[in-house]
Amino acid sequence: MSNIAVIPSAGSGSRFNSPIPKQYLKVLGKELIVYTLEVFQNCDLIDEIIIPADEKYFLLLNNLKEKYNISKISKIVRGGKERQNSVYNGITAKKFDTNDYIIVHDAARPLLSNNLLEIAIKRAYKYDNVVIDLKARDTLIKGEINVESYLERSMIYYAQTPQIFRYEILLDSFKKAERENYTATDESMLVKNAGYEVKIVEGEFINFKVTEKKDLIFLEKLLIKTSSSI
Repeated sequence: MSNIAVIPSAGSGSRFNSPIPKQYLKVLGKELIVYTLEVFQNCDLIDEIIIPADEKYFLLLNNLKEKYNISKISKIVRGGKERQNSVYNGITAKKFDTNDYIIVHDAARPLLSNNLLEIAIKRAYKYDNVVIDLKARDTLIKGEINVESYLERSMIYYAQTPQIFRYEILLDSFKKAERENYTATDESMLVKNAGYEVKIVEGEFINFKVTEKKDLIFLEKLLIKTSSSI
């Protein structure tokens, strides 16, 4: 049994209005994706890393692998048009054992703690499929210009990554989605759609995804604060 991290990195990051995707932008002199990859490189429970990416960034990724000694990167494969396509390309890039675990994580979610990663992996050993979620804390409002209604927050979570699945289950879920022409926004939706249970693991606020430029500024401040306290 092996634990394989799949880091989909083919997104364009259109909301950034940047000439290059956000995951390749430098933060304090180092590409954003490197911070993410180092989390998995430094985790004892991770055996290898597969990166689905736009082919024009293959050379950059290989250079980053060498520069930062990210030795667990085993394959860099062609990404797809959508996240779903990219992850599928990642999990079919080589032959896996049915009982391997696939750990899917956003390239632009660089502050995942090793503790949370290990907790999630060990929970997956017990339940097969887990998703890290952050419990909603604020009042939830539905509406556009005006308030239409309020949502009960006690059972509402914000999905994060990593999302971890036993390989056989995840592959079956992708095949079912293909047969049904079903598109999901993340892997837990695919697995749930295929009839499998997905357990919730409580996430951490610090495990946020860099989505807009203001998130990048926030990340820089956190990294500066962290480095100054060491």
